[in-house]
Amino acid sequence: MTSAGNLTYDRYLRLDDLLACQHPLTDSHDELLFVIIHQAYELWFKQILHEAAQLQQRLEDGDSAGSLATARRVAKILKTVVGQFDILETMTPAQFASFRPELGSSSGFQSSQFRYIEAVVGRRDFAVAVIDPALQAIMGRRPVFASLLRYLRVAGFPVPDEVLDQDPRSAWVSNDRVQALLAEAYAGSGDPAEVCEALVDIDEGIQEWRYRHVKMVERIIGAKTGTGGSAGAAYLRGTLFRPAFPDLWEVRSRA
Repeated sequence: MTSAGNLTYDRYLRLDDLLACQHPLTDSHDELLFVIIHQAYELWFKQILHEAAQLQQRLEDGDSAGSLATARRVAKILKTVVGQFDILETMTPAQFASFRPELGSSSGFQSSQFRYIEAVVGRRDFAVAVIDPALQAIMGRRPVFASLLRYLRVAGFPVPDEVLDQDPRSAWVSNDRVQALLAEAYAGSGDPAEVCEALVDIDEGIQEWRYRHVKMVERIIGAKTGTGGSAGAAYLRGTLFRPAFPDLWEVRSRA
């Protein structure tokens, strides 16, 4: 162990290890950017998962201020990862083509951490081939929206037991009774309404990330097959406009 007195910036951040993690496979100038951007995504995904665990705990504890602070941090991180597409889009199709053949079967679709994020916010329709032990464990736990319902129960809203006790492995189905409770929470304009809006910000951030991913792929490879044999932009378009918290969107029609 390094004592606090001898701790340096480089040692604390383990910069020797971190900066040794980039291994471009070609001499293409642009491949390093591609590697660093995707490694940065994975670091931010790790932080989102870390924050999401605290968000759920704070929600279930009925901690309004803590829930708001954590949810807003997650939303800010999502804004940051979306903004990174601006950097990636400085790469032209020809520049990407200069190293693309060396990517082989690797693909952004293989990001386990992004699947974990999707599972944490409620997605359950994953292909069997991509379900690893960590993803299986996440799907066996309550998603974020279920934690929100527990928050509302602590706040005094009559959330039905059958809703609270839903099997976390099952996909959430929009519920009129839940939407009525959410409408009541919004009508109060207090902490519960603010917490609900903070989760909408997270949901919107995830959807925005998907949209920018689609446009980035279209901009760089057009309609070509994606790396790893994926359907590229066509596949990505099929993931758009799938809200993680549909009831928080549907309740707006009740206003």
